[in-house]
Amino acid sequence: MSFGQGGSQSQWDPWKPHSQQPWNGGGGDGTPDWAALAEASESRNKRRRLLFVGGGVLATVAVGAAVTMAVMSAGGDDDARGGPAQPSASASASGSAAPSFAPTTAPPPLDPKDFIASAKKDTAPLSADTLFPGAQLTMTGNVYKKGPTADTKNCASAAQGTLAKVLTDNGCTRLIRATYTKDGVVATVGVAVFDTEAQATKAKGQADKKSIVRPLTGDGVKDFCNGAVCRSTTNSYGRYAYFTISGFPGGKNVTTKDTSVFRTGDDLAAFAFGQIRRRGEAQASAAANQ
Repeated sequence: MSFGQGGSQSQWDPWKPHSQQPWNGGGGDGTPDWAALAEASESRNKRRRLLFVGGGVLATVAVGAAVTMAVMSAGGDDDARGGPAQPSASASASGSAAPSFAPTTAPPPLDPKDFIASAKKDTAPLSADTLFPGAQLTMTGNVYKKGPTADTKNCASAAQGTLAKVLTDNGCTRLIRATYTKDGVVATVGVAVFDTEAQATKAKGQADKKSIVRPLTGDGVKDFCNGAVCRSTTNSYGRYAYFTISGFPGGKNVTTKDTSVFRTGDDLAAFAFGQIRRRGEAQASAAANQ
């Protein structure tokens, strides 16, 4: 006679107290199923490890939140002792801005040419000695001995050819001359003075090949360029126009082969320009130092 199952058997639950442990259904000797027991124990341990890890994570999050709240509280109105908090460095900087100053620029340097462009500003002493100082001059390695000098307010009297009319028509107020010699070559340089730069520039433009400064002789310098062919130059700078005439004494004509004559005229013209420019530089420097 056989026995049936007789209804549902209660299952063993390791988390439920007083529940029956499973037995080996293969035998009826009452021996526990050790494999099942081991599996159930491992399951319990695994659950405990998961709960421990989860609790650690929650604890870390809680500590981080506490630190964040502490940091936020430190930046508030009160410090840890309950008193007013000290302002941060950035707050102090913004609260007391550094004084600012309007940008300034140095004045532009004075232009020396402005001081020789008109009689109103060109007030430095002017004479044959200031324009042609010393007993000689050296230009491009050439030494020229100074001869006679002259200074006249009658500009036409110190000019010849068409230059007399050009100077008169443009209001020349003064003409200063000096003669230099070197190795048988004689040359006169003349500086005509006007009230404005515009007058000097116009006089330069109106001068032609027949506009010649009158040669200055005397003091041992013989006549030259008196009816002979000579070489002349014309130029201007500021309120000054300057002219040269160079050649040989005794009526000898100048040819294109006479390079010493050309060099002498060019040296005297460059010297006159330099002297006029230095007048402007000296007056500009004096005005800047006032």
